[in-house]
Amino acid sequence: MFSSLGVRNYRLWAGGQVVSLVGTWMQRIAQDWLVLHLSGNSGLAVGIVMALQFGPTAVLSMPAGALADRFDKRRLLMATQIGMALCALFLGVSDTLGMATLGQVYALSLILGCISAIDAPIRQSFTVEMVGPEHLPNAVALNSMTFNLARIIGPAVAGVLITLIGTGPVFLVNVVSFVAVLIGLTLMRPGDLLRSERSTGRSSVRAGLAYVRARPHLVVVFATVFMVSTFGMNFPLSLALLTANTFAGSAGGYGFLSTMLAVGTLAGATLAARRRNPARLRHFLAAATAFGVLEVVVGLMPNFAWVAVMLVPAGAAVLTFSTSAMNIVQLSVDSSMRGRVMGVYMLCFLGGTPLGSPLLGWIAQVTDPRAPLILGGAISVVATVTCIVVLMRVRRIRPHVDHGKLVLTPVPAAGG
Repeated sequence: MFSSLGVRNYRLWAGGQVVSLVGTWMQRIAQDWLVLHLSGNSGLAVGIVMALQFGPTAVLSMPAGALADRFDKRRLLMATQIGMALCALFLGVSDTLGMATLGQVYALSLILGCISAIDAPIRQSFTVEMVGPEHLPNAVALNSMTFNLARIIGPAVAGVLITLIGTGPVFLVNVVSFVAVLIGLTLMRPGDLLRSERSTGRSSVRAGLAYVRARPHLVVVFATVFMVSTFGMNFPLSLALLTANTFAGSAGGYGFLSTMLAVGTLAGATLAARRRNPARLRHFLAAATAFGVLEVVVGLMPNFAWVAVMLVPAGAAVLTFSTSAMNIVQLSVDSSMRGRVMGVYMLCFLGGTPLGSPLLGWIAQVTDPRAPLILGGAISVVATVTCIVVLMRVRRIRPHVDHGKLVLTPVPAAGG
């Protein structure tokens, strides 16, 4: 179940990530709560922060993917981790001293968004360099387990700390957590990394786009990921508004709902880690549909307790959706193109947030805090079904495994 942990470099990475990601989730909860405090519980303000934090992905993710194919990923990751730590330090000091303003949070969210947009495709494509193709599905699942374990611990701890000492110290705790991942990267053995051939072409970003366009299964995956991520995966926004405006809850309540969602995603990651065969396209599309339906159900729940309960299966579905997408993408592309393709993937995964978050925040403000969940889930289902219909009509694809590698080939039409 944990075969990828047999690789020393990956053990160092995973250990550092456990600590660092707990701090990251603590900061996310603290930031959302600080924005609600500074804006008078404005859903639009929370949406704007998310747009600023994820907006740079639309501009920087593909160039960052090209960087990942040309330069040392380990050194690039060390630089991005230091940059994110400095953002947390500035916000933590300003908030602790009582000087934080909404404008400061907006500015720091934009800076952090730029760094994160560069970090994401490098981080995702670095996994296969640590473990190789054989252990990649297991490593992707374990990355998700690490992420969601932190997602359980971080919000729970943040909710308690915010109640006791305020949001400022939580940001400072996140600064310290970056030390763990920096130590892990420093102690790695560069000679053990399975580096791919580095790209040198100037048109590398265009080459990445052309590579994706020529592969229908990638187009379907990326289109579905874009729609579900843009409108469906809005939990930081929707759960914060639901807690504060519908259930008149506190930061602890918001942290609890985030933790229940993470319990579901951790369960889904555990199942993914136990799966021996790579994910197939039909698994991905089924998970996307199930997630959309469950998100609508969460939005229709009558009280806080039932929302918390239904977040568990919703979390499991969204984790299955995201890990299936990641495995399909990474195992079906050439190693020399992996960074650029992951740049396109991160653009689809996060690049729509600047559109979806302010829109859903505004809808929640003028209608009901439940609206982002219900609308986002419905859009996810419709988008996934549409992609299935288009795939069946344009070019039916049959995924299978050949010598341990995921292969997707067209199915000839009847009588052809």
